[in-house]
Amino acid sequence: MKRSTAPMVVAVMVLCALLRPHSLSAQTDIDALMMSKNEFCIGPMYSYSSWKNYWEGTRKRDNQNLGTVSTRMIAVMGNYGITKKFNVLFNVPYVKTNASAGTLEGMQGLQDLSLFLKWRPIQHMIGNGRISVLGVAGISFPLTNYTPDYLPLSIGLHSKTATGRIIVDYKLGSFFVTASATYILRDNIRIDRESYYTTEMHNTHEVSMPDAANYNFRTGFRNRRWIAEGVVNIWNTLGGFDITRNNMPFPSNRMNATTTGINIKYVVPALPQLSFVGGGNTTIAGRNMGQANTVYGSLFYILNFSHKSLHTAPSSKPN
Repeated sequence: MKRSTAPMVVAVMVLCALLRPHSLSAQTDIDALMMSKNEFCIGPMYSYSSWKNYWEGTRKRDNQNLGTVSTRMIAVMGNYGITKKFNVLFNVPYVKTNASAGTLEGMQGLQDLSLFLKWRPIQHMIGNGRISVLGVAGISFPLTNYTPDYLPLSIGLHSKTATGRIIVDYKLGSFFVTASATYILRDNIRIDRESYYTTEMHNTHEVSMPDAANYNFRTGFRNRRWIAEGVVNIWNTLGGFDITRNNMPFPSNRMNATTTGINIKYVVPALPQLSFVGGGNTTIAGRNMGQANTVYGSLFYILNFSHKSLHTAPSSKPN
């Protein structure tokens, strides 16, 4: 049987402005939370994702030549409040992949640096609730010369990206609903071969990468100490082609995935600058994607550069 593989959900979706840690809820580029002026929130995050079954096009299958494909990621994330309405964020991930069967060896290394500007131009009371509208602009670019042409064990797609996102958040008491829509513009990449076949022959080492769209919906409970939310995330590649039968995936494949999950954040009462975040998600539908299960945990600490005493956690202020 031919060796076949499948795209790695984390390498595609985590932290490359494609798939930064979309599920975290601690002033990230995907939520409606903001840091106050002169506050810097920083911390490490660890995630583990694995899959055995995957979608080859729309056909669900497994591959005994791969076994279980797993991805471990350690990232450093930060968010600085230039003003209470304007924040700067970054992500730097280190990714390691592994297949439990077969002869393919995993890869590891620094992936892509992601930088974001987050702006909240609108925040108004509507009845007893408050609506906020935010805009996010971001870029990402590879930090190392890793190869994207080794899926599903590549650590990323090595494409420079530009991201635009609109976030709308409504909060009534401690209940909130947040929705966002994102467009991801992806640059072409180069691979280490002079020709390749997609749906036709290409006599070049340059690969045209399709753009992508992401839709994120979250709702739950949010106050000064706790955030508990359910999340639905929809990732759609705007173009590309399916993995052919019993073949290896390719960076410009159409990669679609719908995931559901939960996030929990807790602010320590005795040290309100410190917060813990954890959660997980599972892939419930996909195309040319692994049916991945992901768990993660992180801690964040807020440094205040305004030289004022902190009595409550700035990040825990209701938004």
